[in-house]
Amino acid sequence: MAFRKSIYKSPDELRLMVGPGLATAASLAAVRGAIRPGVTTLELDAIAEKTIRGLGGVPNFMKEPGYHHTICTSVNEEVVHGVPGSRVIQAGDIVSIDSGAEIGGWNGDAAITVVVPDPTRPDLVAERQRLSDVTEQSLWRGISALASATHLNHIGGDIEDYITSASSAQAGHPYGILEDYVGHGIGRSMHEEPPVFNYRVRDRGPQVRQGLVVAIEPMVTLGGIDTFTRDDGWTVATTDGSLAAHWEHSVAVHAGGIWVLTSEDGGAADLAPLGVVPIPIG
Repeated sequence: MAFRKSIYKSPDELRLMVGPGLATAASLAAVRGAIRPGVTTLELDAIAEKTIRGLGGVPNFMKEPGYHHTICTSVNEEVVHGVPGSRVIQAGDIVSIDSGAEIGGWNGDAAITVVVPDPTRPDLVAERQRLSDVTEQSLWRGISALASATHLNHIGGDIEDYITSASSAQAGHPYGILEDYVGHGIGRSMHEEPPVFNYRVRDRGPQVRQGLVVAIEPMVTLGGIDTFTRDDGWTVATTDGSLAAHWEHSVAVHAGGIWVLTSEDGGAADLAPLGVVPIPIG
C-alpha cells in the first residue's frame, strides 16, 4: 500500500503539535477529576471545553459536521462517540472520555476510561477496572512497539498479543478487540492517513520514521466485538451489551525517538516499565 509523503511532518510542524497535545491532556485530567456519581455527561463536556479554551485552544470535535460538543462520553456498553447530555453518572459506571484540541491549526486527540467507585459492589468495580487496565496497558504496548518498529502495523500485533494474553487469564470472559474502529494519523486534521490497527494485519503499513504522528486507540470489550449505532447517529454500543473501554494517545516519531504528545511527561512514567525512554521534541 502506498502512502503520500505528506503523512510525515517536518520538525517545525512536530513542535507545533506539542501545544494541542498538552491542551487535550489537560482537558482529560480536568474531566477525570470531576467524574463522580451525580454529575451529568453534559457537565463534564463543559469542563473540558473551558479547559481547552482557557489554554488558547478550540475543541476540535466541534468541527466534525453535526457534532456540537467538546468530548465524547461513552458509558458502560457504549464504546465510542457517546454524546454528552442529561445522563447522570452512577456509582460503578465505566466511563470512556474522548477529547481533542486544536491550536494554530494543529490537533491533539486522546481518550481515557474511568471506573466510578462503588463500595457496595467491589467485585463489579474490580472487573470493570481490569477491563480498563488491560485496554490502557495494550495502548502502552503499542506505543512501546512504535519506538522500535520499522513499519506502523507492527504495533497492532503487540496490542493484540497483550490483550490475548490477558484474555487467557480471564476465564469465561474473554476480551474482544473492536475491528470496525481503529486509530489514525493526526496533524492538520484530527483524522488523517494512515489507519492504525489494534490487531495483526498482513499489510505492514507505512515506514515508521521521523515525522510520523499517529493516534493509537485500542477499544476493548468484555465480550463480543459487534456494534451498532444508536438513534442519535453517533453513539456506538456493543450489540451484546458487554462493557467496553477506550484508551488513546497521540504519539510523534522524531529524530530523537518518540514522544507522547497527549501525556504531560511524554509517556515517561508509563513507558519506563517497558524499557522505553521518550525523548522530548527539540
